[in-house]
Amino acid sequence: MTIGFFVTGTDTGVGKTFVSCQLMHAIKNHGRSVVGFKPVASGAKVESGSIKNEDALQLQQASSIRVSYDLINPYCFAEAIAPHIAAERSNTNIELSKIKSCYQQLANKADVVIVEGAGGWLTPLTVTTGFDSIAESLNLQVILVVAVRLGCINHALLTEQAIKAAGRTLVGWVANCIDSDFQNIDETISTLEQKVSATYLGKINYQQQGCAQKFNNYINISSILD
Repeated sequence: MTIGFFVTGTDTGVGKTFVSCQLMHAIKNHGRSVVGFKPVASGAKVESGSIKNEDALQLQQASSIRVSYDLINPYCFAEAIAPHIAAERSNTNIELSKIKSCYQQLANKADVVIVEGAGGWLTPLTVTTGFDSIAESLNLQVILVVAVRLGCINHALLTEQAIKAAGRTLVGWVANCIDSDFQNIDETISTLEQKVSATYLGKINYQQQGCAQKFNNYINISSILD
């Protein structure tokens, strides 16, 4: 049976795509096939006559099976703004039924599907739905990317609380050290290990940021995959 994980973050710009690609690399090292899924993305460039989002392209490249871009990223908007605003401006209805259909097609092709959200857990898609609705409708377990910087403990705990309130299971979290000036990394991660109920999957240091295809053993996924 295919396993699905929803990757969310404590905010936008916290490295969800980089972490998602690292997760996919770790999954492939475990001998499982894996594919990435970016249901909704905003901020795109024209490539081969159509607009494509860089995050979705990285997920496509990191996947162990070849699938079309449109299947990996069914909703893509040119403007780098909140997805629900981009959808309104382009007169597009974001439909969970279409997202579920694409996910199922991917799930039929791979052992694991890594679903990457946009922004944080409660980022809206429409007036009545948000990215949390995607995790719920697809019955996904959740992995949280914590941007290690001042304020991240509160952000992580609030996000965990919201995930649990939605009836989802937070199975793991990753510490992504995105602030080169932050001095209390070890103490902050230690506090998070004590307070976040999910498994700590690993740390990505600031100097390890960069190209999502630079794979190293940053993340230990054994505890949530086996």
